[in-house]
Amino acid sequence: MGKMIDARGLSCPEPVIMIRKAMASNDSEYEMIVDNNASKENVTRYATHQGYTVDVTEKDNEYYLSIKK
Repeated sequence: MGKMIDARGLSCPEPVIMIRKAMASNDSEYEMIVDNNASKENVTRYATHQGYTVDVTEKDNEYYLSIKK
């Protein structure tokens, strides 16, 4: 499991900024939790553009993003 980033309660662009900062470490894997669809879509789009694959699991109105290179 990669670095865990909890972005619940935050609206864009904050979750994208958080994942961008985390990706500066060049880890191959990150886990992120967001609680709104816009953040899920924006973080997924950003990570994909950076060459990562994103698997999304929805549970209790929260989205768990598994971001891997």
